[in-house]
Amino acid sequence: MSKTILVTGPDLAPAARQLAEDHGYALVHTPPYADAAVIAECMVSSGAVGIVSRMGRIDASVMDAAPQLKVISKHGVGVDNIDTAAAAERGIPVLVATGANAVSVAEHAIALLLAAVKRVLPLDAGLRAGRWDKPGFQGRELAGSTIGLMGIGAIARATGQMAAGLGMARIAYDPFAPDSAFEAAGARRCASFEELLEGSDVLSLHCPLTDATRQILNAEALARMPAGSYVVNTARGGLIDEAALVSAVESGHIAGAGLDTFASEPPEPDHIFFAQPNIVMTPHIGGVTVQANARVGTEALRGIFQILAGTPVPPERIVNRTLMAAATAPLTSVEK
Repeated sequence: MSKTILVTGPDLAPAARQLAEDHGYALVHTPPYADAAVIAECMVSSGAVGIVSRMGRIDASVMDAAPQLKVISKHGVGVDNIDTAAAAERGIPVLVATGANAVSVAEHAIALLLAAVKRVLPLDAGLRAGRWDKPGFQGRELAGSTIGLMGIGAIARATGQMAAGLGMARIAYDPFAPDSAFEAAGARRCASFEELLEGSDVLSLHCPLTDATRQILNAEALARMPAGSYVVNTARGGLIDEAALVSAVESGHIAGAGLDTFASEPPEPDHIFFAQPNIVMTPHIGGVTVQANARVGTEALRGIFQILAGTPVPPERIVNRTLMAAATAPLTSVEK
């Protein structure tokens, strides 16, 4: 069996590279945002038995080009760039590094929120342009307002804890989570997405992108939010109907937004968000910190080595375990 792992995109953190070396594995890399054809070519030429997925889409064509592929491990938790069903059909587990980047992404969500609400960027730009925009300026406090968390996973819980430090109340919606998750986060559970929208002065998105959640924040949903509310998205850009968000911001119903993700990445140079001074944007780097990269990279590789060695992997880390069971593929490496 090959002792090679393909990384789709940039190099891993030094701690992760050392872990690979300690296990006797070489890491090879694709160019950033390589398409499936390029990834498939790299799989063929390298003979890699595992993939650390960072950038680019891994679909059935990649898997079919590499029958030696045993496991795909996401450098993070969002797997919308991986065809998990195709992997399940081929008996390939898809792993996620649950919680490894939660603190970094949560900090970024709060940073985007503060930048948007406190108007940091336009005020900075005004000073640099020689203006003193204090006369007539009217700011806003976050203390006493409510943050709504769409999803109650590790990142959402960390975001909620930080928001609580700002004096914000917390509500959340996640139809798949137990009550204990909401209790641990100190968040009141909403019975519906509509209830979450109506109660959120700030809506922070923390759910995966699926067929059910694609453009879930559309014109109708935005209209349900309180006038003058804000949207923060550090999850996936496809959760938002981008044109609807621009319309809501231009109308003033949504006061602003802080976004780390786009429906298509990188966005086109003429993207509709760029003309909106009330929308603060960053290039999907919420989890890109020295600390998170070390944790995520090592967890992604550790999961690969566990699968290859046949040792137990926590079942919640295998996102396509149900699909694999339905496809009657063996899951011998999953804890019972």
